[in-house]
Amino acid sequence: MIHAVLQWHKRKPSPIPSNTGVPLGETLAGAETGSPSEATTGSGMLPDETVIESEALLPEAGTEVGGKISASVSDQAPFCDDDAGEGPSSLITEKPVPKQNEDKEEKLDEEQTGKLKQELVDSRIAPCKSHPKRPLLGLVLTPTRELAIQVKQHIDAVAKFTGIKTAILIVVATPGLLWELVKERHPHLSNLRQLRCLVVDEADRMVEKGHFAELSQLLEMLNDSQYNPKRQTLVFSATLTLVHQAPTRILHKKHIKKMDKTAKLDLLMQKIGMRGKPKVIDLTRNEGTVETLTETKIHCETDEKDLYLYYFLMQYPGRSLVFANSISCIKRLSGLLKVLDIMPLTLHACMHQKQRLRNLEQFARLEDCVLLATDVAARGLDIPKVQHVIHYQVPRTSEIYIHRSGRTARATSEGLSLMLIGPEDVINFKKIYKTLKKDEDIPLFPVQTKYMDVVKERIRLARQIEKAEYRNFQACLHNSWIEQAAAALEIELEEEMYKGGKADQQEERRRQKQMKVLKKELRHLLSQPLFKEDLKTKYPTQSGRLQVYIVLE
Repeated sequence: MIHAVLQWHKRKPSPIPSNTGVPLGETLAGAETGSPSEATTGSGMLPDETVIESEALLPEAGTEVGGKISASVSDQAPFCDDDAGEGPSSLITEKPVPKQNEDKEEKLDEEQTGKLKQELVDSRIAPCKSHPKRPLLGLVLTPTRELAIQVKQHIDAVAKFTGIKTAILIVVATPGLLWELVKERHPHLSNLRQLRCLVVDEADRMVEKGHFAELSQLLEMLNDSQYNPKRQTLVFSATLTLVHQAPTRILHKKHIKKMDKTAKLDLLMQKIGMRGKPKVIDLTRNEGTVETLTETKIHCETDEKDLYLYYFLMQYPGRSLVFANSISCIKRLSGLLKVLDIMPLTLHACMHQKQRLRNLEQFARLEDCVLLATDVAARGLDIPKVQHVIHYQVPRTSEIYIHRSGRTARATSEGLSLMLIGPEDVINFKKIYKTLKKDEDIPLFPVQTKYMDVVKERIRLARQIEKAEYRNFQACLHNSWIEQAAAALEIELEEEMYKGGKADQQEERRRQKQMKVLKKELRHLLSQPLFKEDLKTKYPTQSGRLQVYIVLE
């Protein structure tokens, strides 16, 4: 993409000799870890041919939000009146995200969208007027705001001495704001006919049914009224060729044909609007995960997952990323671990953008740290030296499992993936196992059962304290709200309208006394070492392959 922009800047586009670099039509691809493990070139490709990559040097991506990166040549001057006069500028919104259903994408209400749109138009990244000499030449679409920022940083590093400017546009929930600006003929987006390179990262996620509706409209426009025959389209994902079959009974009932790799790619090309026959570069392994990843599992009851999570985090300190399927689960785990003196960071769709970025930066900086995240962090985030990925809840699809596990064991480093499999997770686990065509069963993670009684006692006390603190927090919120409402209506409140201590002072004192006893007891337990020093093991990822022992009963 950078090469295409530089060629346009010369006004005399000409192919570079093969011994001087990678031409526009060629592609350098690496494994999902981000390492250039293999180079693949399309020697006879024309600039307008399409490339699909299954795994590439560009990072992967995630869910629930949208971003766009645009590249343009400065042409001896920046896009618009910029006081600094040089370097990339970015717009990162810090608008509060409204409360929402956890399974749906984030949305802004009309007022927030209008303000955000106006901020973009007025910001430094927007040109003051349309300039035919500086059209939009490169467009990268990603599904998450964090990934958009990360890709921008990669482009800035590669294009540091080229004079190419990048601008990042953050869109909450979907690329809807981008589409609105296109419809309103924003100066820099009103004419995309000269777009030389379109990149769709994590394309299988981006074109999923029910997600990113505005993206479909944008792609339709780019392939119709604003189609550029010289444009190159590149599509990236680690799971482009992974086929997750529906059960046979459903296929027969709905008369659906079985999907294979070719059919999946054809469907993807149709949705994105590709023309002609694309070059396909597939570097994925049959197992879907890298060789340096150790995959393990623990079968347990649902209410035992907290025990094994705490056991693992205490036994194997390091940089651990814990995934759950819902925001409510993340919030509960965060409260529980804080009571146990483990101060986790969180990342989910209902957080402010500024806090999300701050938590990611802190997680990447601290060597011994825990990040609790939903699948918004599953795709693309390139966090250095993540040693462990723990699936507190088994992901719903094999695609998500591959992307989650891909946060560790990157760039030839070793990593560990641990699944906590409860009764409700067995179906999803079997689907993943079948889709990835594992040759042998995933080994059980070794647990020293003699320590579990102490772990259970700590978790029992921590749960009681966490529930009580959460109940008090909810009561305070309710009482504060009802007092404000009463003041606004100028009415007097009765005691039974309050939650918690207002109604029964004696009961509240009894609860507080009980809470002090529980906290004192837990503090005493936490002050004692959980493991004896001579028995404490190294990280499973730093002591070679995980040793799995078979116990015969």
